Amino acid sequence: MSAALQVTAFGLALLSTLFLLLATCTDCWMVNADDSLEVSHRCRGLWRECVTNMQDGVRTCDQYDSILADHPVKIVVTRTLMITADLLAGLALATLLLGLDCITFLKEDPCVKLKLCYGAGVTLCAGSILGLIGSVWYAVDVYVERAMLVSHNIFLGVHYDFGWSCWLGMAGSMGCFVASVLLTCCLYACTAPSSRCQPQRHPRPRGRAATSEMYAMDSRV
Repeated sequence: MSAALQVTAFGLALLSTLFLLLATCTDCWMVNADDSLEVSHRCRGLWRECVTNMQDGVRTCDQYDSILADHPVKIVVTRTLMITADLLAGLALATLLLGLDCITFLKEDPCVKLKLCYGAGVTLCAGSILGLIGSVWYAVDVYVERAMLVSHNIFLGVHYDFGWSCWLGMAGSMGCFVASVLLTCCLYACTAPSSRCQPQRHPRPRGRAATSEMYAMDSRV
C-alpha cells in the first residue's frame, strides 16, 4: 500500500512540477479580454509580451528589459516566487526518487527511505505554497487593475484578463500540495507501526547493574 502511494505521489509531483515550469517559462499570464472583434491575440508573460495575428498566424514577441532593470512589483514578486517554487519542487522530486521503495538505493535501510519521503513531502508543500501565492498574486493584481479601470471608465485600447499560464501555475501548485499530503499524512497512516523509525533504547548492561547493586549493599553494611 505504501509503495503504491509513493508511486502515485511521485507521478502527481512530476506532472505538477512540469506545470510549474511551463507556467514560469510561457508568456500568457495576461491575455486581452475585449468584447470587440480583434485581429490579433495579445499575451503578456513574466519575461516577454507576444502578439499573434489571427489572420495569418504570425507571432511576434517583445522581450522585456534586463532582469536588473526596473519592473512592476507584480512581475518581480511572481518571478521570484515561481522560480523558488520550481527549485523546491525539483529538489523534492530528486529526494522522493531516492526514497521510493522500488529504487534499490538504501534498500537495506527503510527508515532512511521513509525519512526521504517525508522530507520530499515537506519540500513539496513549501514549493506549492510559494507557487500558489505567486499565481494568485498575479491574478488578483490583474483583476484589481482591470476593475479600477472599468470603475473609472478608462479604456486604454485593450483590457487584460489572466491567461492559461496563470491557471497552469495554480494547477501545478495545487498538484504539488496534494502530493505533499500523500507523502506526509497519508503515507504515515498507511505505514505499519513496525516500519516507522522508532528511537532505539539500549538496555543497561546487567553485569554493570549487578555490580552497582552489590557495591550499594556493601556500603550499607
